[in-house]
Amino acid sequence: MPYEGSYQGAYESLAGRTAVVTGAASGIGEAVAVLLAAQGARVALLARRGERLDALAGKIRADGGQALAVVADVTDDASVEAAAARVHEAYGTVDLVVNSAGVMLPNPVGAGRIDEWQRMLDTNVTGVLRVIRAFTGDLVDAAARGRAADLVNISSVGAHVAFPNYAVYGATKAALTYLSQSLRTEFGPRDVRVTNIEPGLTETELKSHIDNAELAGQLEGMFAELGGLASEEIADVVAYVASRPRRVNLRQVVVLPTRQV
Repeated sequence: MPYEGSYQGAYESLAGRTAVVTGAASGIGEAVAVLLAAQGARVALLARRGERLDALAGKIRADGGQALAVVADVTDDASVEAAAARVHEAYGTVDLVVNSAGVMLPNPVGAGRIDEWQRMLDTNVTGVLRVIRAFTGDLVDAAARGRAADLVNISSVGAHVAFPNYAVYGATKAALTYLSQSLRTEFGPRDVRVTNIEPGLTETELKSHIDNAELAGQLEGMFAELGGLASEEIADVVAYVASRPRRVNLRQVVVLPTRQV
């Protein structure tokens, strides 16, 4: 479905901020990067697909924004560390980190797809932790200097709503939701905000990764019946929470299509 929203100029406080967005090659990550850049933030685009990142960075620059394409694989320690070094060299201290990289690979647990389980754990949980490790010092330093500092994690409503055959995916997102909650006890006293966003049905590439034809058909049926959110609508939520006064932390936001309960 086409996205009809327009938020140009709505988040002036984002101007001058320095953001890292993972999963920026498509979907929610791409939409977040475009919106933050449009509002005046310098945005480091992290993902595995270099050609997609280069094209997106070029589009952002053509529209007057600032963007840095950084090829990175969040499942690899050295890759994340190298990406962080490149971001620091180009942009200095980061004050906004958006963890959007993720994979959704549903199948019955009885199918024993350890390959899928490992990929989801490595990306959705450990990958997030790698990125947090790489930029925690930046966020704490920015906050100590009196600037807004935000860690935004994109989880899923599947963290607390059970769907048949999505047990492992839901477990990884439940881990991310709990991680966000726990991190607030560490980061909040140092004035770093942590926001956990849980989207419902959203139009992204995730559904194209499903290799089970029956489950893919079921998901398409849900989109047809309930309607899916646009990635730009989730990006709008990210921009909103990051643009509040620095003393305000919107800690958890569940975003659903109106028909999804």
